[in-house]
Amino acid sequence: MPPTPPGVHARPLWRGRTLAVIGIVLFAFSLRSAVASLSPLFDHIALDFAMPAAVIGLIGTAPPVCYAVFGILTPLFERRLGLERLTLIAIVVVTVGMVLRGFATDAAGLLISTSVIFAAVGVGNILLPPLVRTYFPDRIGLMTTIYSTTMAVASFVPPLIAVPVADASSWRVSVSMWAVFAAVAIIPWIVMLMRVQSGRSDDDIAAPNPRVFRRMWRLPLAWALAVGFLVAGSLAYTSFAWLPQLLVDTAGVTPAVAGALLSLFAAMGLPASLLVPLLVTRYHATRLLFGVAVLTGFAGIGGLLLAPQAAPWLWVGLLGLAPLLFPLTLVLLGLRSRTHEGAVALSGFVQSIGYAIVALFPVGIGLLHGATDSWTGPLLVLGAVVAAAIPAGVIVARRTTIEDEWERRHGAW
Repeated sequence: MPPTPPGVHARPLWRGRTLAVIGIVLFAFSLRSAVASLSPLFDHIALDFAMPAAVIGLIGTAPPVCYAVFGILTPLFERRLGLERLTLIAIVVVTVGMVLRGFATDAAGLLISTSVIFAAVGVGNILLPPLVRTYFPDRIGLMTTIYSTTMAVASFVPPLIAVPVADASSWRVSVSMWAVFAAVAIIPWIVMLMRVQSGRSDDDIAAPNPRVFRRMWRLPLAWALAVGFLVAGSLAYTSFAWLPQLLVDTAGVTPAVAGALLSLFAAMGLPASLLVPLLVTRYHATRLLFGVAVLTGFAGIGGLLLAPQAAPWLWVGLLGLAPLLFPLTLVLLGLRSRTHEGAVALSGFVQSIGYAIVALFPVGIGLLHGATDSWTGPLLVLGAVVAAAIPAGVIVARRTTIEDEWERRHGAW
């Protein structure tokens, strides 16, 4: 964990900040449960109205598109509205969107309500780090671990219970019940907004320096990090959109088992979120972790392609390890830059490029499956995506920074 910043005295986590802890944890949980709770229920939803493959693909594409767009817009919103007010708006929109999704009467309504949810989630993803910096300057490492672990839990619990809840009640209850957590999260943020001092600056989210941002396009290191990010994102969002259906079709499992397997896929991110930062910062294990991601990705995809019924739990578990490139890339954004403006520009470049390309995969995979009526082509495409991490890992493993690379290639930073 990073040390306490100079001049900031550590104090107990809960002292005077109970509402902030509860608010951030519930906010983080709601951001991920909104993403992971829908795809296991497509079979149930299709009994009420048609769910074309293109719509399912668009639903899978909505998260990265919204994250890319609102990752750029959120700093502008925050400067106008303030940190707490924008957080409150985001969590209210998530709550309302999840309720409306449960009342959808056709595929278009489901897509629109889901897109509204993911727009708010995109805002929330950007807000969490400055919220932690604002309320826990003495506990940044601890709170970051708490909320990132909460998000990992919120990624695997909803798909695990989605189908059983739908069987016991209805799919509408199953997809909308997560709004309860988001609604509870509204309460602490209302109180904290009321407590904000009128003189406190809320300008906590830095926008990338355009001049420095443009330099990223000319740096192999920046592109390599973007490739690592998009490999993880492509596997994750394609799996959240299509893995249950793929398993039902190829492994012959029931929808409930497919939901449990999707939960397993998401659960593999929990140890990664806890261990990867430690392995990188203390042991410089970047090359090793890229190797693990590539090998497990190939093994999981190969198993699903060649023998899906033999050991679906093993193939999904292996595939779920490959997105460890996501926390790995996030850690490297700080380690592969030495200036604040470089870190902000690198983060903006990697996430904007990464999410923009990731957005193509869920819908593209859906269209390819629809055109071929087979999962062979989609799995081969995902295998090619994993292969792209090999040259990216070679570049990223070099212990240098974007500033050093620029100076070697183009002169003074």
